Amino acid sequence: MKIVVYGLTITSSWGNGHATTYRSLLKALAGRGHQIVFVEKDVEWYRNNRDLPRPAFCSVELYEDWAIEETRLIRHSLDADAAVVGSYFPDAIAASQALFARAKCPVLFYDIDTPITLRKLRESGSTDYVTRRQIPSYSAYLSFTSGPALLELENSFGARRALAFFCSVDPEIYHPTAVKVEFQCALSYLGTYASDRQSKLMNLLNRAAGLLPAERFVVAGPQYPATLEWSGNVQRMVHVPPPDHPTFYSSSRFTLNLTRDNMVAAGYSPSVRLFEASACGVAIISDSWPGLEEFLKPGEEILLPSSDEDVARMLTGISDEERKRMGARARERILATHTSNHRAVEFERIVSECA
Repeated sequence: MKIVVYGLTITSSWGNGHATTYRSLLKALAGRGHQIVFVEKDVEWYRNNRDLPRPAFCSVELYEDWAIEETRLIRHSLDADAAVVGSYFPDAIAASQALFARAKCPVLFYDIDTPITLRKLRESGSTDYVTRRQIPSYSAYLSFTSGPALLELENSFGARRALAFFCSVDPEIYHPTAVKVEFQCALSYLGTYASDRQSKLMNLLNRAAGLLPAERFVVAGPQYPATLEWSGNVQRMVHVPPPDHPTFYSSSRFTLNLTRDNMVAAGYSPSVRLFEASACGVAIISDSWPGLEEFLKPGEEILLPSSDEDVARMLTGISDEERKRMGARARERILATHTSNHRAVEFERIVSECA
Protein backbone atom coordinates (compact mmCIF):
# COMPACT_ATOMS: atom_id res chain seq x y z
CA MET A 1 0.00 0.00 0.00
CA LYS A 2 0.84 3.64 -0.25
CA ILE A 3 0.03 5.29 3.08
CA VAL A 4 0.07 9.04 3.71
CA VAL A 5 0.14 10.32 7.29
CA TYR A 6 -0.54 13.92 8.32
CA GLY A 7 0.90 14.04 11.84
CA LEU A 8 2.30 16.31 14.53
CA THR A 9 5.92 15.24 14.05
CA ILE A 10 8.11 12.30 13.23
CA THR A 11 11.39 14.19 12.94
CA SER A 12 11.61 15.43 16.55
CA SER A 13 10.89 13.64 19.83
CA TRP A 14 11.42 16.77 21.93
CA GLY A 15 8.49 17.47 24.27
CA ASN A 16 6.06 14.99 22.69
CA GLY A 17 5.21 11.30 22.57
CA HIS A 18 3.93 11.35 19.01
CA ALA A 19 7.26 11.00 17.23
CA THR A 20 8.28 7.68 18.78
CA THR A 21 4.73 6.36 18.32
CA TYR A 22 4.78 7.16 14.61
CA ARG A 23 8.33 5.89 14.18
CA SER A 24 7.48 2.51 15.66
CA LEU A 25 4.34 1.99 13.56
CA LEU A 26 5.63 3.34 10.26
CA LYS A 27 8.93 1.49 10.44
CA ALA A 28 7.00 -1.76 10.86
CA LEU A 29 4.65 -0.91 7.99
CA ALA A 30 7.60 -0.10 5.74
CA GLY A 31 9.21 -3.38 6.75
CA ARG A 32 6.08 -5.13 5.48
CA GLY A 33 6.53 -3.56 2.06
CA HIS A 34 4.40 -0.43 2.26
CA GLN A 35 5.36 3.03 0.95
CA ILE A 36 4.95 5.77 3.57
CA VAL A 37 4.75 9.56 3.20
CA PHE A 38 4.68 11.64 6.39
CA VAL A 39 3.47 15.26 6.17
CA GLU A 40 4.71 17.51 8.99
CA LYS A 41 4.47 21.26 9.58
CA ASP A 42 7.91 22.84 9.81
CA VAL A 43 7.59 24.58 13.17
CA GLU A 44 10.50 26.23 14.97
CA TRP A 45 10.52 24.06 18.10
CA TYR A 46 10.86 20.81 16.16
CA ARG A 47 13.11 22.35 13.50
CA ASN A 48 15.63 23.26 16.21
CA ASN A 49 15.46 19.84 17.89
CA ARG A 50 15.28 17.23 15.14
CA ASP A 51 16.73 13.87 16.20
CA LEU A 52 15.49 11.99 13.11
CA PRO A 53 15.37 14.48 10.23
CA ARG A 54 15.40 11.84 7.47
CA PRO A 55 13.80 8.53 8.53
CA ALA A 56 14.96 5.57 6.47
CA PHE A 57 11.49 4.02 6.48
CA CYS A 58 9.42 6.89 5.06
CA SER A 59 9.69 10.11 3.10
CA VAL A 60 8.96 13.35 4.97
CA GLU A 61 7.17 16.32 3.43
CA LEU A 62 7.71 19.52 5.43
CA TYR A 63 5.59 22.60 4.83
CA GLU A 64 5.18 26.07 6.34
CA ASP A 65 1.75 27.35 5.24
CA TRP A 66 -1.11 24.91 4.65
CA ALA A 67 -3.28 27.44 2.81
CA ILE A 68 -0.54 28.00 0.25
CA GLU A 69 0.66 24.40 -0.03
CA GLU A 70 -2.56 22.41 0.39
CA THR A 71 -2.79 21.31 -3.24
CA ARG A 72 0.74 19.85 -3.19
CA LEU A 73 0.25 18.15 0.16
CA ILE A 74 -3.12 16.59 -0.67
CA ARG A 75 -1.80 15.37 -4.02
CA HIS A 76 0.21 12.73 -2.16
CA SER A 77 -3.08 11.09 -1.12
CA LEU A 78 -4.77 11.04 -4.51
CA ASP A 79 -3.14 7.72 -5.45
CA ALA A 80 -2.83 6.43 -1.87
CA ASP A 81 -4.44 3.32 -0.40
CA ALA A 82 -4.94 4.98 2.98
CA ALA A 83 -4.66 8.48 4.41
CA VAL A 84 -4.26 9.09 8.14
CA VAL A 85 -4.81 12.39 9.97
CA GLY A 86 -3.34 12.49 13.47
CA SER A 87 -4.39 14.37 16.58
CA TYR A 88 -2.56 17.66 17.13
CA PHE A 89 -1.58 17.89 13.47
CA PRO A 90 -1.67 21.71 13.22
CA ASP A 91 -3.85 21.81 10.07
CA ALA A 92 -5.83 18.63 10.73
CA ILE A 93 -9.29 20.17 10.27
CA ALA A 94 -8.45 21.68 6.88
CA ALA A 95 -6.53 18.57 5.79
CA SER A 96 -9.45 16.29 6.70
CA GLN A 97 -11.93 18.40 4.74
CA ALA A 98 -9.68 18.35 1.68
CA LEU A 99 -9.20 14.58 1.97
CA PHE A 100 -12.96 13.95 2.34
CA ALA A 101 -13.50 15.92 -0.87
CA ARG A 102 -10.67 14.57 -3.01
CA ALA A 103 -9.16 11.34 -1.73
CA LYS A 104 -10.51 8.06 -3.11
CA CYS A 105 -8.97 5.94 -0.32
CA PRO A 106 -10.13 5.41 3.27
CA VAL A 107 -9.39 8.42 5.46
CA LEU A 108 -8.65 7.47 9.06
CA PHE A 109 -8.27 9.62 12.16
CA TYR A 110 -5.53 8.51 14.57
CA ASP A 111 -6.13 9.95 18.02
CA ILE A 112 -3.06 9.63 20.24
CA ASP A 113 -4.84 11.92 22.73
CA THR A 114 -8.36 10.46 22.97
CA PRO A 115 -9.21 11.48 26.57
CA ILE A 116 -8.22 15.09 25.86
CA THR A 117 -10.16 15.03 22.60
CA LEU A 118 -13.31 13.69 24.27
CA ARG A 119 -13.18 16.29 27.02
CA LYS A 120 -12.96 19.12 24.50
CA LEU A 121 -15.69 17.62 22.29
CA ARG A 122 -18.03 17.38 25.29
CA GLU A 123 -17.27 20.99 26.29
CA SER A 124 -17.43 22.74 22.92
CA GLY A 125 -17.94 20.21 20.12
CA SER A 126 -14.53 20.93 18.65
CA THR A 127 -10.79 20.75 19.16
CA ASP A 128 -7.93 22.36 17.28
CA TYR A 129 -7.57 19.19 15.19
CA VAL A 130 -11.03 17.62 14.80
CA THR A 131 -14.63 18.78 14.99
CA ARG A 132 -17.73 16.88 16.02
CA ARG A 133 -19.16 17.24 12.50
CA GLN A 134 -16.09 15.63 10.92
CA ILE A 135 -16.03 12.44 12.99
CA PRO A 136 -18.73 10.53 11.02
CA SER A 137 -16.83 11.18 7.78
CA TYR A 138 -13.73 9.21 8.76
CA SER A 139 -13.65 5.62 7.57
CA ALA A 140 -12.35 4.66 11.02
CA TYR A 141 -11.44 6.42 14.25
CA LEU A 142 -8.26 4.82 15.66
CA SER A 143 -8.14 5.49 19.38
CA PHE A 144 -5.23 5.51 21.81
CA THR A 145 -7.86 4.61 24.43
CA SER A 146 -10.13 1.58 24.58
CA GLY A 147 -12.94 0.81 27.03
CA PRO A 148 -15.98 3.11 27.36
CA ALA A 149 -14.36 5.79 25.16
CA LEU A 150 -15.00 3.70 22.05
CA LEU A 151 -18.72 3.48 22.75
CA GLU A 152 -18.90 7.22 23.39
CA LEU A 153 -17.16 7.98 20.10
CA GLU A 154 -19.67 5.86 18.21
CA ASN A 155 -22.88 6.56 20.14
CA SER A 156 -22.39 10.24 21.04
CA PHE A 157 -20.20 11.51 18.21
CA GLY A 158 -21.16 9.29 15.28
CA ALA A 159 -17.89 7.53 14.54
CA ARG A 160 -18.45 4.80 11.94
CA ARG A 161 -15.85 2.55 13.51
CA ALA A 162 -14.14 3.50 16.78
CA LEU A 163 -11.31 1.04 17.23
CA ALA A 164 -8.65 0.61 19.91
CA PHE A 165 -5.29 1.30 18.31
CA PHE A 166 -2.70 1.52 21.04
CA CYS A 167 0.85 2.74 20.69
CA SER A 168 3.49 0.04 20.24
CA VAL A 169 7.14 -0.74 20.84
CA ASP A 170 9.88 -1.63 18.37
CA PRO A 171 11.69 -4.63 19.92
CA GLU A 172 14.69 -4.10 17.64
CA ILE A 173 15.31 -0.84 19.51
CA TYR A 174 13.82 -1.41 22.96
CA HIS A 175 15.46 -4.33 24.74
CA PRO A 176 17.70 -4.85 27.80
CA THR A 177 21.18 -3.33 27.43
CA ALA A 178 24.32 -2.99 29.51
CA VAL A 179 24.17 -0.56 32.42
CA LYS A 180 25.56 2.94 31.85
CA VAL A 181 26.92 4.74 34.91
CA GLU A 182 25.50 8.09 33.73
CA PHE A 183 21.94 6.73 34.08
CA GLN A 184 22.42 4.29 36.96
CA CYS A 185 19.91 4.88 39.77
CA ALA A 186 17.42 3.31 42.15
CA LEU A 187 14.40 4.92 40.46
CA SER A 188 14.10 6.89 37.23
CA TYR A 189 11.36 8.87 35.52
CA LEU A 190 11.35 9.81 31.82
CA GLY A 191 8.74 12.30 30.63
CA THR A 192 8.04 15.87 29.62
CA TYR A 193 6.76 18.15 32.39
CA ALA A 194 2.99 18.15 32.81
CA SER A 195 1.29 20.06 35.63
CA ASP A 196 -1.26 17.31 36.23
CA ARG A 197 1.46 14.68 36.65
CA GLN A 198 3.80 16.77 38.76
CA SER A 199 2.18 16.22 42.16
CA LYS A 200 2.43 12.45 41.65
CA LEU A 201 6.05 12.78 40.57
CA MET A 202 6.89 14.82 43.67
CA ASN A 203 5.04 12.40 45.96
CA LEU A 204 6.21 9.09 44.54
CA LEU A 205 9.75 9.97 43.48
CA ASN A 206 10.93 13.18 45.10
CA ARG A 207 9.58 12.39 48.58
CA ALA A 208 10.79 8.78 48.30
CA ALA A 209 14.23 10.18 47.46
CA GLY A 210 14.08 12.18 50.67
CA LEU A 211 13.43 8.96 52.58
CA LEU A 212 16.43 7.24 50.94
CA PRO A 213 19.23 9.84 50.92
CA ALA A 214 21.90 7.26 50.07
CA GLU A 215 20.16 6.30 46.80
CA ARG A 216 20.32 8.11 43.45
CA PHE A 217 17.18 9.16 41.55
CA VAL A 218 16.91 10.58 38.01
CA VAL A 219 14.17 12.69 36.38
CA ALA A 220 14.68 13.20 32.64
CA GLY A 221 12.60 15.41 30.35
CA PRO A 222 12.17 19.01 29.18
CA GLN A 223 10.05 21.97 30.29
CA TYR A 224 10.28 21.51 34.08
CA PRO A 225 10.03 24.88 35.87
CA ALA A 226 13.26 26.07 37.41
CA THR A 227 11.36 26.86 40.62
CA LEU A 228 10.75 23.19 41.48
CA GLU A 229 12.61 22.04 44.58
CA TRP A 230 14.15 18.60 44.17
CA SER A 231 15.67 16.43 46.86
CA GLY A 232 19.47 16.63 46.85
CA ASN A 233 19.82 13.08 45.53
CA VAL A 234 17.53 13.66 42.51
CA GLN A 235 19.42 14.43 39.30
CA ARG A 236 17.67 16.30 36.49
CA MET A 237 18.41 15.59 32.82
CA VAL A 238 16.81 17.96 30.31
CA HIS A 239 16.67 15.46 27.45
CA VAL A 240 17.54 11.84 26.82
CA PRO A 241 17.38 11.16 23.06
CA PRO A 242 15.36 8.10 21.96
CA PRO A 243 18.45 6.03 20.99
CA ASP A 244 19.50 6.23 24.66
CA HIS A 245 16.11 5.26 26.11
CA PRO A 246 16.88 1.50 26.29
CA THR A 247 20.11 2.18 28.18
CA PHE A 248 18.33 4.69 30.41
CA TYR A 249 15.75 2.09 31.43
CA SER A 250 18.24 -0.76 31.67
CA SER A 251 20.42 1.30 34.03
CA SER A 252 17.53 1.89 36.46
CA ARG A 253 16.70 -0.64 39.15
CA PHE A 254 13.11 0.58 38.87
CA THR A 255 11.41 3.16 36.65
CA LEU A 256 8.29 5.22 37.35
CA ASN A 257 5.27 5.42 35.03
CA LEU A 258 2.85 8.32 35.57
CA THR A 259 -0.41 9.12 33.79
CA ARG A 260 -2.09 12.45 33.07
CA ASP A 261 -5.44 13.19 34.72
CA ASN A 262 -7.49 12.92 31.53
CA MET A 263 -5.97 9.51 30.80
CA VAL A 264 -6.63 8.30 34.35
CA ALA A 265 -10.27 9.42 34.14
CA ALA A 266 -10.80 7.66 30.82
CA GLY A 267 -8.78 4.58 31.76
CA TYR A 268 -7.53 2.01 29.24
CA SER A 269 -4.84 4.43 28.00
CA PRO A 270 -1.37 2.86 28.14
CA SER A 271 1.44 5.24 27.27
CA VAL A 272 4.21 4.44 24.82
CA ARG A 273 6.67 4.84 27.71
CA LEU A 274 4.94 1.99 29.55
CA PHE A 275 5.47 -0.35 26.60
CA GLU A 276 9.03 0.81 25.96
CA ALA A 277 10.10 0.41 29.59
CA SER A 278 8.53 -3.05 29.72
CA ALA A 279 10.36 -4.11 26.56
CA CYS A 280 13.63 -3.13 28.23
CA GLY A 281 12.93 -5.49 31.13
CA VAL A 282 13.02 -2.85 33.88
CA ALA A 283 10.73 -3.26 36.91
CA ILE A 284 7.98 -0.62 36.73
CA ILE A 285 6.35 1.33 39.56
CA SER A 286 3.19 3.12 38.41
CA ASP A 287 0.14 5.10 39.39
CA SER A 288 -3.12 3.17 39.02
CA TRP A 289 -5.91 3.66 36.46
CA PRO A 290 -8.90 1.66 35.19
CA GLY A 291 -7.91 -1.01 32.69
CA LEU A 292 -4.25 -1.18 33.65
CA GLU A 293 -4.61 -4.87 34.49
CA GLU A 294 -5.46 -5.57 30.84
CA PHE A 295 -1.87 -4.69 29.95
CA LEU A 296 0.23 -5.67 32.99
CA LYS A 297 -0.74 -7.67 36.08
CA PRO A 298 -0.39 -5.66 39.32
CA GLY A 299 1.95 -7.26 41.84
CA GLU A 300 3.53 -9.59 39.28
CA GLU A 301 4.34 -7.45 36.23
CA ILE A 302 3.96 -3.94 37.65
CA LEU A 303 3.91 -2.33 41.13
CA LEU A 304 1.22 0.13 42.30
CA PRO A 305 2.24 2.10 45.41
CA SER A 306 -0.12 4.38 47.29
CA SER A 307 2.51 6.59 48.96
CA ASP A 308 6.16 7.60 49.04
CA GLU A 309 6.65 5.16 51.93
CA ASP A 310 5.37 2.36 49.68
CA VAL A 311 7.88 3.35 47.01
CA ALA A 312 10.73 3.39 49.54
CA ARG A 313 9.74 -0.07 50.77
CA MET A 314 9.66 -1.39 47.20
CA LEU A 315 13.09 0.04 46.41
CA THR A 316 14.68 -1.46 49.53
CA GLY A 317 12.57 -4.55 50.21
CA ILE A 318 12.36 -6.28 46.82
CA SER A 319 15.34 -8.47 46.04
CA ASP A 320 17.30 -8.08 42.82
CA GLU A 321 16.15 -11.56 41.76
CA GLU A 322 12.46 -10.73 42.17
CA ARG A 323 12.93 -7.30 40.55
CA LYS A 324 14.50 -8.91 37.49
CA ARG A 325 11.78 -11.57 37.32
CA MET A 326 9.13 -8.86 37.41
CA GLY A 327 10.81 -6.96 34.58
CA ALA A 328 11.14 -10.15 32.54
CA ARG A 329 7.46 -10.99 33.00
CA ALA A 330 6.42 -7.51 31.87
CA ARG A 331 8.72 -7.73 28.86
CA GLU A 332 7.25 -11.10 27.85
CA ARG A 333 3.68 -9.82 28.22
CA ILE A 334 4.17 -6.67 26.15
CA LEU A 335 6.19 -8.35 23.40
CA ALA A 336 3.41 -10.92 23.00
CA THR A 337 0.79 -8.35 21.98
CA HIS A 338 2.08 -4.78 21.64
CA THR A 339 5.04 -4.71 19.26
CA SER A 340 5.13 -2.46 16.23
CA ASN A 341 4.63 -5.48 13.98
CA HIS A 342 1.44 -6.42 15.86
CA ARG A 343 0.16 -2.90 15.29
CA ALA A 344 1.15 -2.88 11.60
CA VAL A 345 -0.85 -6.07 11.02
CA GLU A 346 -3.83 -4.46 12.79
CA PHE A 347 -3.51 -1.40 10.56
CA GLU A 348 -3.51 -3.52 7.41
CA ARG A 349 -6.65 -5.33 8.57
CA ILE A 350 -8.44 -2.07 9.39
CA VAL A 351 -7.65 -0.52 6.02
CA SER A 352 -8.79 -3.70 4.26
CA GLU A 353 -12.10 -3.63 6.13
CA CYS A 354 -12.61 0.06 5.38
CA ALA A 355 -11.81 -0.37 1.71
